[in-house]
Amino acid sequence: MLLNATDEARARKTAWWVLGALFVFRLLYVWPFISQFNLVGDESYYWDWGRNLDWGYFSKPPMIGWLMGVVGRVGHNSEAAIRIAPLLLGTVSLWLLFKLGEVFYDARTGLLAMLFGALSPANLALNLFFTIDAPLVLCWTASLIVAWRCVEKPESLARWSLLTLVLGVGYLSKQMMLVVPLVLIIFASLTPMHRALLRNKKMWCCIAVSLLFLTPVIVWNYQHNWITFQHTGHHFDSKQNASLLDHAGDFILFPLIQAGLFTPLTWLLMVAVAFGGFSKWRLLDGKERFLVAFCAPGLAVFFMLALRQEIHPNWPAAFYISATVLLAAWFNGRALTMLALPRLRSWRKPALVVAGVVMLLLYAAPFVIGAVGLKGNEKSDVALRMRGWSEVGEAAEKFLYKVPNPKQTFIVAMGHREHASALAFYMPSQPHVFRFDIEGRIESQYEIWPNPETAGFSGWDALVYWPSDEPPPLETLNRAFDNVEKIGEINIAIGKGRRFYQVFLAHKLDHWPKPKPREEPVNAMDEDK
Repeated sequence: MLLNATDEARARKTAWWVLGALFVFRLLYVWPFISQFNLVGDESYYWDWGRNLDWGYFSKPPMIGWLMGVVGRVGHNSEAAIRIAPLLLGTVSLWLLFKLGEVFYDARTGLLAMLFGALSPANLALNLFFTIDAPLVLCWTASLIVAWRCVEKPESLARWSLLTLVLGVGYLSKQMMLVVPLVLIIFASLTPMHRALLRNKKMWCCIAVSLLFLTPVIVWNYQHNWITFQHTGHHFDSKQNASLLDHAGDFILFPLIQAGLFTPLTWLLMVAVAFGGFSKWRLLDGKERFLVAFCAPGLAVFFMLALRQEIHPNWPAAFYISATVLLAAWFNGRALTMLALPRLRSWRKPALVVAGVVMLLLYAAPFVIGAVGLKGNEKSDVALRMRGWSEVGEAAEKFLYKVPNPKQTFIVAMGHREHASALAFYMPSQPHVFRFDIEGRIESQYEIWPNPETAGFSGWDALVYWPSDEPPPLETLNRAFDNVEKIGEINIAIGKGRRFYQVFLAHKLDHWPKPKPREEPVNAMDEDK
């Protein structure tokens, strides 16, 4: 049923009130969150990218590094600035989700889509953690709106120019954005009423010019042995020596994790309308085909990939954006009316209620876990990745005051890259931290940046932090320095757990071992996803 102007205005006003209230609530939530929890490893890692601005990085295009650079400089490298940045981007993304529903159908559909989007664990993470998905979701949602406007008025140079800009910025945010023009071409090919787009020079110019945004990234990769391409390719390597049972487990785990990201009932309904719409492709109008094209095929590809490998939870996230609008439009009787699912349409209120309850529990969970004595428990503490880093940084800094020549001592972290980035952010002096890879391979951005020797630290001492109580593999370090001695430990209690480091002083750097080329998918899934 079409809405009159009064209904439209009321729905639009409600959407603004909901968006404003949600922003204020999340902003108030951020302050106690900051006081108790630290950045996750990915955030401090990208923050370190922001201190070393470049045209490319080990695993991703440069946008997150550039954004971190701006936020770091404007916010004086504070946790508060890094927490508020994704909240701002996420709020804009939610507004764009409302606009997407309104552009395709009406304001009431946009409002419902925005509610389903906001009431999802995935959206909570998107608005709380400053990682690559924050700019990707914003650009993807904007591209759907602008691309449809181009479909509606293909002769408009202004619309194609705007789409060119949105696509280009999206490419610089995450590789997944390259799917958008591909899906647009497929949509035009399979939709007779819009097949003329394939003869539209403006569309092809839009795609071609948007790809030029990647020119500096490609040049950077050429200069660095195509490392981003290598890393991205390793994401699609199947598990070595995996049994049929292992593959079956990954395939079953994939939908369970996806359901958890959007709450089970909402996720099931989104998948039902996405694939239900795809099954009725010949009966769909242009709007329905466009939205289905940007969700069902992509989700199907990830379901198939789950048969052969592990799928990270956030990889298919962008494909749920159009599915959310489809679900809202279907609930409101504005789309997919041919689907024989009348009973499911009555589940709109239960789905929203369930999602709301889940979200309240999730907001409370990090604080409740500490209150009930589960803090630090590896299996039960969902906030464990955010605990203890600031204390580690302060303790690590104290060792710098104890060494014979602190002004000629640099910092080295062993183990996972998050230890290097956490020390870099949380040591009060925020020093440059070098990472020593045990395998001697290029496994992160730290192995691409200049090493201590090329950075001019030959002859300097190094404080080396090893995040384990096991004996560290110091053979290579012993060859790189005159000698290495243990000078202490860091032991930070986190409820039932702890963060533990052995601290070594390496005397007089002679040479830094050159990392081996990254030929195998070692820890390929460990980089942010």
